[in-house]
Amino acid sequence: MTMEEHLRMPALRSRVMTAEEAAACIEDGMTVGISGFTRAGDAKVVPMALADRAKALGRPFHINLWTGASVAEEVDRTLTEAGVVARRLPFQSESTMRDAINRGDVMYVDQHLSLTVEMIREGTLGHLDVAVIEVVAITEDGYLVPSTSVGNAPTFAAHADKIILEWNKRQSPLLEGIHDIYMPHARPNRAPIPILSVDSRIGTPYIPVDPKKIVAIVPTDREDHFVELAPPDADTERIAGHLMDFLSHELKRGRLPSPLPPLQSGVGSVANAVLAGMKDTRFDGLVMYSEVLQDAVFELMDAGKLRYASGCAITVAPHNAKRIMNNLQAYQSRMVLRPQEISNHPEVIRRLGVIAMNTALEVDIYGNVNSTHVLGTHIMNGIGGSGDFARNALLSIFMTKSTAKGGRISSIVPMVSHVDHTEHDVDVVVTEQGIADLRGLAPRERVSRIIEHCAHPMYREMLWDYVKIAAKYGGHTPHALEQAFAWHLRYRDVGDMRQDVT
Repeated sequence: MTMEEHLRMPALRSRVMTAEEAAACIEDGMTVGISGFTRAGDAKVVPMALADRAKALGRPFHINLWTGASVAEEVDRTLTEAGVVARRLPFQSESTMRDAINRGDVMYVDQHLSLTVEMIREGTLGHLDVAVIEVVAITEDGYLVPSTSVGNAPTFAAHADKIILEWNKRQSPLLEGIHDIYMPHARPNRAPIPILSVDSRIGTPYIPVDPKKIVAIVPTDREDHFVELAPPDADTERIAGHLMDFLSHELKRGRLPSPLPPLQSGVGSVANAVLAGMKDTRFDGLVMYSEVLQDAVFELMDAGKLRYASGCAITVAPHNAKRIMNNLQAYQSRMVLRPQEISNHPEVIRRLGVIAMNTALEVDIYGNVNSTHVLGTHIMNGIGGSGDFARNALLSIFMTKSTAKGGRISSIVPMVSHVDHTEHDVDVVVTEQGIADLRGLAPRERVSRIIEHCAHPMYREMLWDYVKIAAKYGGHTPHALEQAFAWHLRYRDVGDMRQDVT
């Protein structure tokens, strides 16, 4: 396709320029919102040019960086190494950025992904100066056709003073028409979001903007920076098996309808492996209402198991990306990409009765979940959208392997070192050891379910020892506060949670 076919508003073609020229529009102290969600559809060249410009200035140059979720590792890494980022939100997943955050060099605001745009509208986060958004096309009216994600791009475009576009010629033109852009009206007089099924389309296939705000269009030719997921292993296969057995049991007892309600799956190798495990089950006619459409989504479509998928981004391993994008016509009619405030909206999640499947770093004996902080202090990535789904789902499931670091860490602990999801938002916990259904149980009743079904055998006796000590102090949720974090302290000091290890 020619430039004229992609950039269909003639008046905007004069604004085509280099990444370096576009980056000059961003000044010290500005707040910049860039497109992207889990490495898909993110701005790729303007941030890199901005880092080069900052290095060349020879003086401090800082911006506040807002995204949808994680962007390509090279973007966060390069901007961090150049000392450009002063404040970052609402999600990240890059090691250099993570280290800077944990040192206190970058102020990181970890947010529920459905809430960022609400705070932007209200002015809570401050003013947005520039939006940098990847597109596959610009319509005759100057409206924007996003690429492989939507994220927060519609709100960034609406509230920024200036818009810089990265027109990515590498992204498939077949993406046009796959998006459904809907932005709720202002509160308190907001109408209900009229999504009644996962395949409801309620908006437009483009992001409406004022073309006068578009100050630069930068042609690019770069693929999304996807990464390979770890393949399923024996533990993830056992987790998938336990979960499939549980869902089958719920169907037989009439506590879930058939076909199953919409599924949501978190990001990462464990969640992807569990979802892929549905290929070899009796479940048919599946639908998804989720954030990220990972490899397993397309595997389930290919297998005839998944009828329709609603998400915010397409994020697949590099070895699958080319095949999927080259055959996008096979999936176009069976999927939709929405803004993240809609894909993660509590109203819609509650209405549709979503089954939410997310991953945990650690779970305690009462069902509280830590999904973000190592030893309660050091951020990993962020809460992402898991909280949006966990609190509002029909069924909230958290998955983790029972141990980490070769058994030196137990994922089942007396008390989580940081709470992202309280016991009130956790229905089911699954490890390779088994499954604990916590619904309707008081805290004291959850203890035996979690220890006996989810903890690794090498840690069960230690957990029961803690329970006996905690019982002496009584209470609705018994804890021995002097020992609640003893396991974490032992790992911090000697590198192993197990007793008698030096």
